[in-house]
Amino acid sequence: MTATMRSLVLAVALLALPVASAHAAAHAAATSTEAELKVLADTLRGNRRALVAANLVLTSEEAARFWPVYDRYQVEMDAIAKRFVTLVDDYIAHFSDMSDEKALQLVTDYLAIDADRVKVRQTYLPEFTKALPGRTLARFYQLENKMDAVVRYEMAADIPVIDEKAAPATK
Repeated sequence: MTATMRSLVLAVALLALPVASAHAAAHAAATSTEAELKVLADTLRGNRRALVAANLVLTSEEAARFWPVYDRYQVEMDAIAKRFVTLVDDYIAHFSDMSDEKALQLVTDYLAIDADRVKVRQTYLPEFTKALPGRTLARFYQLENKMDAVVRYEMAADIPVIDEKAAPATK
């Protein structure tokens, strides 16, 4: 990992901390503002683009083909990310009184979000293939995976794990 990439991944991770902290605070106080989440999402989106730009060496022709596809791709990935944030908010809101049914619904929704993330990546693969050579395309997908891993890791640190021995809430 290059120093630039390490720095940008760290920046993304540090920006993800407010999301995790906001979710932990939502658990404690059950409040989070939509405006704060929008600002955070915009900041993360900008940093994702900067990280990709800093770590892909593109010719002007490749860049002209890649960035319009990337922008469309990112709109779809952002919609999926918003669904994930909504799911985490729902989880935190129901954490202390979660029924078995609610837990199953959350797992089902999580898997659907993950499947949609993969579907978008697969859907855009042919367009990215036309824009980039294979090794550059592979690097792009690696960058995407690394950024997702950093954000998920930071969020996971503050999302409480269900105590399966605790009595489930009744309907």
